[in-house]
Amino acid sequence: MTFIHATSVPATDALAEHGVHRVATPEALSLIRRADCAGAIWERQPLPSFNRWIDDLAPDHLPKARMILPVVRVSEALQEITGACGTPKGPARDLLVDDISALAAIFAEIMRVDYLRLRLDVVRGNACRKFHIDAVTARLVCTYRGTGTQYGIANEGRDPDRISTVPRGSPIMLRGTRWPVTPELNLRHRSPPIEGSGETRLVLVLDPIIDPDEETISHTLH
Repeated sequence: MTFIHATSVPATDALAEHGVHRVATPEALSLIRRADCAGAIWERQPLPSFNRWIDDLAPDHLPKARMILPVVRVSEALQEITGACGTPKGPARDLLVDDISALAAIFAEIMRVDYLRLRLDVVRGNACRKFHIDAVTARLVCTYRGTGTQYGIANEGRDPDRISTVPRGSPIMLRGTRWPVTPELNLRHRSPPIEGSGETRLVLVLDPIIDPDEETISHTLH
């Protein structure tokens, strides 16, 4: 598999703050299945050349998509999406397509599904700024441009006392309210508020789909 990172960040083996494991390999995201784990982050450092490339893209040329599709068609679909959005061809675009395709395959394997809901959101404002838990079994979020997802422990309707931010380029898997057994950790997350900052984020969101005929596309941004 091809990824955008130069190196993975060494991770501790112990459970970190907020009930979130920090792991050093993508396969270790499967720790989400541990009873005491509400989330898992694969910490990695994207290639500087990739960061420069995606930061220099005009927002209108960032890939945007919302679809339900088989995992085996993700790479093909991304080629079509990036082409339609005017994302420039080249090694960096290939890395982006390969990275998303690889994360989709890993996520689908962990969740034991053949279909995914895939979203690529270009975010310029305060999308989904309230801390919450998603109404899914689990979700993978990876921010390729801009500030990463924020998370912390809080009761419903409140902000966490301590807020952590997922590193850019590092995918996080989070349990949702439909997970069969959810630890009582009250781990909540949100899209960082960026209104008025001039920042543009590119965010990948993956949800598992059991029966694509019964699913509708969510309009919640993260």
